[in-house]
Amino acid sequence: MAAHVALATFLYVLLTVARAPSVWGIGRRPDGSNPWAEFEPRISANLSNQFEWPLFFHVACLVLLFSQPCYVAVLLAWVFFLGRLLHSAVQILTENVRLRGIPESVRPAPGSTSNPLTCMAI
Repeated sequence: MAAHVALATFLYVLLTVARAPSVWGIGRRPDGSNPWAEFEPRISANLSNQFEWPLFFHVACLVLLFSQPCYVAVLLAWVFFLGRLLHSAVQILTENVRLRGIPESVRPAPGSTSNPLTCMAI
């Protein structure tokens, strides 16, 4: 959970840096354009994505804090985070939408048997 919060914080910093030439004029090109204009919308969209699926992840983490987490749950939490990290890198650094779907398919689907909360019932 803390790793995902750190990722979201990093994305906020990255978005601030990408918008700095347009907002404050810091780092503009000689022609006055923003050198990060290509990346700014993708960073913004990725930051927005961090508050969709990951909210369920945070709820699962909080539930696990009040119960006895098993190794499977901890492993799946790290897989989820690494999938978010990979998804962020692909979304920000490339324009390949198909490639973005690969990290999305790594995460467990809601209600599946690989859900981190299922091992609590064992």
